[in-house]
Amino acid sequence: MLYRRLGKSGLQLSAFSLGSWVTFGKQVHLDDAKNMIQTAFDLGINFFDNAEGYEQGESEVVMGNAIAALGLPRDEFCVSSKVFWGGQKPNQIGLSAKHVTEACHAALRRLQVDYLDLYFCHRPDIDTPIEETVRAMHNLITQGKVLYWGTSEWTSQQIMEAHSIARQNHLTPPTMEQPQYNLFERQKVEDEFRDIYTGVGLGTTIWSPLASGVLTGKYNKGIDVEGRLNLPGYEWLKEMYASEEGQLKIEKTRKLATIADDLGVPLHHMSLAWCLKNPNVSTVILGASKTEQLKDNVAALPVVEMLTPEIMELIDGVVQNRPAEPMRWADL
Repeated sequence: MLYRRLGKSGLQLSAFSLGSWVTFGKQVHLDDAKNMIQTAFDLGINFFDNAEGYEQGESEVVMGNAIAALGLPRDEFCVSSKVFWGGQKPNQIGLSAKHVTEACHAALRRLQVDYLDLYFCHRPDIDTPIEETVRAMHNLITQGKVLYWGTSEWTSQQIMEAHSIARQNHLTPPTMEQPQYNLFERQKVEDEFRDIYTGVGLGTTIWSPLASGVLTGKYNKGIDVEGRLNLPGYEWLKEMYASEEGQLKIEKTRKLATIADDLGVPLHHMSLAWCLKNPNVSTVILGASKTEQLKDNVAALPVVEMLTPEIMELIDGVVQNRPAEPMRWADL
């Protein structure tokens, strides 16, 4: 396993990490979760990602029970939670100081840990001043309940506002952002955040590296097959890929598959490795419903070295639907 620093912090995260969105508490229950987490740990994965909003907290319950049953050494793994969607009542949603604090305490109970390594603001909250949220996160850090706090799907302007408030008031700034990043979703990670990687040392824990399974190629012959697009409650995802834009992405996936075939690797390995080619990606969060799927995804790690500038150019030419140009990662 390869390990990378989380931004400018001293925390080392495995290049691949294990997420729980859509899986834990929905497709994956205790016995399977134990097998999956132990397998991940044995493969060198040291970061397990979760959120209060995943299956209304049940995802954290399953993960917490599994980790406790396995007896993993606390100094060898990192676990996260995210705060925003905690319930239907007025103070069970958003990023108020009350909800940020209550959600942290609830996550600690569900995950059965004394502190969260990473704690994310799951979305920006237009109804709460950013200063209030920054202070709430700082207080949790000074209390030893959180080690690093960050954001998810915030804009660069919102992230920098949080940093400015933290500097002005001697508070702890955010360390990381969790954006969506894959071959089809690139703007934030590659363009919008370009200046703040070096400016404040932003780390990234990216999600959906396979575009909800589309970049596995499983939907290349049609979207009515078993997979995330057809899970109950995710009809919006299926509708998105049934649209004209979604069908264009599937067509590009077919073309990407030919590049992977020429490399002699599976398309999903190439897609995962492509994410890791970006040096500003701290860790790629894998979503898996089966242990064998997790093992297979981690096997993509050696493919990173196979993605030469020439191959990256070919990939970019397909994705951008234009004559290929070198990626120039060093300029990011």
